[in-house]
Amino acid sequence: MNPEERTVIEHLNELRSRLFVTAIFFILALIGGFFVTEPIIHFIQHSDEASQFELHGFNPTDPLAVFLKVMFVVSFVFTSPVLLYQLWSFITPGLHETERKATLKYIPYSFLLFIAGISFSYFVLFPYVMNFMMKLSNDLSITQTIGINEYFNFLFSLVVPFGIVFQLPVVTLFLARIGILNPELMVKFRKYSYFVLFVLAAFLAPPDFISNLIVAVPLFILYEVSIVISRVGYRKFVEAEERRIREEQEAAQTMQVEQLLEEQRRQMEQMNN
Repeated sequence: MNPEERTVIEHLNELRSRLFVTAIFFILALIGGFFVTEPIIHFIQHSDEASQFELHGFNPTDPLAVFLKVMFVVSFVFTSPVLLYQLWSFITPGLHETERKATLKYIPYSFLLFIAGISFSYFVLFPYVMNFMMKLSNDLSITQTIGINEYFNFLFSLVVPFGIVFQLPVVTLFLARIGILNPELMVKFRKYSYFVLFVLAAFLAPPDFISNLIVAVPLFILYEVSIVISRVGYRKFVEAEERRIREEQEAAQTMQVEQLLEEQRRQMEQMNN
C-alpha cells in the first residue's frame, strides 16, 4: 500500500508495533545492564572527581535508586541504535529507495556521536565543573556533604544531554538529504544559531564564563561541521531529484512513443481491413 494512502489508525498501529519492538530490546538491555551496572558505579565512585569527598546515602532507598538509574541509562545507550532504526523505518516509507539506503547509514554514526558526546561531557566538562564547585565551596568555607543519589543525578543531568546535542550533524545531514534543510539557510542564520547555542551552553554548564566556553566551543564546531556535511547531503538530494525528473521525462517520452506506435498500428490495421 502507498504510504500516502494509509489511514491515521494504520500509522498509529505501525508506530505502536515499532515502539513494542523497541521496548523488547530495552528490556533485554536492562537484563544485560544489570550485570555491568555495579562495576560502572564503582568506577564512577573511585574517579578523581568523586574521591574528593565521601558519597552519603540519605535515604535507605538511595543505593537502589542509584543502581536503577545507572542501569536505565546504560540500557538506553545500548537500545538507542534500535530506537533510531525503528524511527527511521517509520518516517522513511515516503522516500525514494536511494534516499532510504543513504539515510540508513547514518544510524551507526549517530550512535558513535552519542557516545562521543557522553565521553566529552564526562572526561572533559564534568571534571572542570566539579573542580569549580569544590573551589567555590572552599572559598565560601562550605563543607560539602553530598548524597550519592544527588551526585549521580547531577552527573546524568550534565552528561546525557551532550549525547543528544552531539546528534546535530546527523540530524542536519538527514534533513538536507531529504531536501527539508537547505545548508545556505544555516549559513545565513549562523549568528543567530550561535546565540542559541551559547544560551544552550549556559543552561548545560555552571554559570561561569569558562564553563560556558568549554561547552559552547564544541557546539559551534558541531554547527560548522553540520553545515559542511549538510551541503554534501543537499547536493546528493538535488542530484537525486534531477535524476528522478529525468527518468520521469524519459518514461513519459517512451510512453508517448509507444502510444504513437500503437496508434499507427491501429490505423494500418484499419486500412488493411
